[in-house]
Amino acid sequence: MTDQPTEPEAHSVRIAAQPGHATITVDGTPLPAGTVTGYTLQHDIAGQLPVLVLHTRQPDGVAFEGLARVAVGVQRSPGEIVAAFLAEVDPVLLDQEALNRSDYGGGPGATARAMLQTLTEYAKGTGG
Repeated sequence: MTDQPTEPEAHSVRIAAQPGHATITVDGTPLPAGTVTGYTLQHDIAGQLPVLVLHTRQPDGVAFEGLARVAVGVQRSPGEIVAAFLAEVDPVLLDQEALNRSDYGGGPGATARAMLQTLTEYAKGTGG
């Protein structure tokens, strides 16, 4: 029987950063100097725990050294992200903006097309 992976655990993280240098501590253990070349910290305040991605430097001649399947926090699924986005849309405003589009052409599916285009613009930050 194959072992099933478990859900990632949350870890205690501390980042003390200034231009050109960062000291990163995970679960109370500082990472060796020069190991981390950069990091990305993503946090949706209304969502789950933050996600931290550490970009590392490996010793010469080594393709990878370390443990795998490391995660800090749990990201939301694409479906959860879309559902949260749609929950914030004002249906009256969407209706008005879709029907008042200059490219609204009428015919079968025209209103749905206009609403989808309007939602796409909202998602890109170019509408609304």
